[in-house]
Amino acid sequence: MTESTESADTERHNMKMAKKKAARDKIMASKNEERGLVIVHTGKGKGKSSAAFGMIFRHIAWGMPCAVVQFIKGGMDSGEKKLITEKFADECPFYAMGEGFTWETQDKSRDIEMAQAAWAKAKELILDERNSMVLLDEINIAIRYDYVDVNEIVRFLKEEKPPMTHVVLTGRNAKPELLEIADLATEMELLAHPFRSGVKAQRGVEF
Repeated sequence: MTESTESADTERHNMKMAKKKAARDKIMASKNEERGLVIVHTGKGKGKSSAAFGMIFRHIAWGMPCAVVQFIKGGMDSGEKKLITEKFADECPFYAMGEGFTWETQDKSRDIEMAQAAWAKAKELILDERNSMVLLDEINIAIRYDYVDVNEIVRFLKEEKPPMTHVVLTGRNAKPELLEIADLATEMELLAHPFRSGVKAQRGVEF
């Protein structure tokens, strides 16, 4: 490539990027609303809770009060739980209120009781306007098994959630009713998983 050709390519690239920036700046200038979001992470792929905890850690980093309620997985240790409870308990109360997955507990009535208690705590935390974000980890599993009523959750989020509070709901098989009211919904798609190759869940990766 000659120097003149390279110079012409650079100029074309710069003009293209300038047009892109102008268009982007125009779009961004029109986005000036701030409000609390309903955020749903679902799908068969890994990363639903990990992404949600990423937002919780952002809140902690900015000194913004937040809280976590764990449905289902509360009986399991995790790196997120360890870090928050040991280092950031004041900034982010952590309520691990499940006792394991349904096939582990073998006690449906107990599972329902714990899920209902977790939902009651979740509502309390969401209504406390000091909390900028509340994460309801694996609540979609509790909804799927009808341990908590999706219609009650939708009604509460639409009618009672404070306008500036973000609520994040994770877990597979999110109900259509929940997705319909979500401001941000992401489906994690499973492309590959080490478990299929006989690799067990590992500390620092899965928990």
